[in-house]
Amino acid sequence: MNMLEVFLSSLEEFQPDLVVLSGLHMMEGQSKEFQRKRLLEVVAAISDIPAGVPVHLELASMTNRELMSSIVHQQVFPAVTSLGLNEQELLFLSQCASGPHSSLSPWNGVPDVGVVSDILFWILKEHGKSESRASDLTRIHFHTLVYHILATVDGHWVNQLAAVAAGARVAGTQACATRTIDSSRVSLRAPREFLTSRSGPGARVTLNPDEPVVAWRREGVSFHFTPVLVCVDPVRTVGLGDAISAEGLLYSEVDPLR
Repeated sequence: MNMLEVFLSSLEEFQPDLVVLSGLHMMEGQSKEFQRKRLLEVVAAISDIPAGVPVHLELASMTNRELMSSIVHQQVFPAVTSLGLNEQELLFLSQCASGPHSSLSPWNGVPDVGVVSDILFWILKEHGKSESRASDLTRIHFHTLVYHILATVDGHWVNQLAAVAAGARVAGTQACATRTIDSSRVSLRAPREFLTSRSGPGARVTLNPDEPVVAWRREGVSFHFTPVLVCVDPVRTVGLGDAISAEGLLYSEVDPLR
């Protein structure tokens, strides 16, 4: 976090196409006043990034409810373009911000696709870009062990199918430390059938092995789901979430007509 200002001051020199930020979880253990002041500084720093440069925020595991609530409500979410997070961070976020399914206990087993979809939809509807809200947030890349979902506000991103598939592929190759997917070292554990929503009019989906990426829409938000070929005997797990989000961003494209 101490390097944020130094990093942002160099943006004009190297003119990035994308900025990726992380580390907000490192403020846990600091005083409330420090957290409040630093979050305001983060938002101010992000606002100095040139218009048109997407900003991705990768969340990490937290236990401080007030810090997570502040990240959601103190203009951090509206200041970024994209989020990356896993199932623990997603449910904790919903619990801290009074979102859907916030009364659920921590996940036991594979997170329910419909529940995950509902929370992603709520984040983009409550904190994402719209005609009535000054927010830049239009994209969330959710990753859990056995499947990933890329949720985007319509009209802002293209190539979501390739992006979510690329993230799932790197999850298998990096965990197994292989250049390509080795079918003898991975297994398919994603649900073969699921509902796309638990709180709205969800459809029942059955996975097709020939077209594993499933897409659906809900009130201006598009979802792209893909199963993950899970490494049976993982070699590398540290930084796997970062690699998944990075690969997904590499294949993502901002809609040129937006």
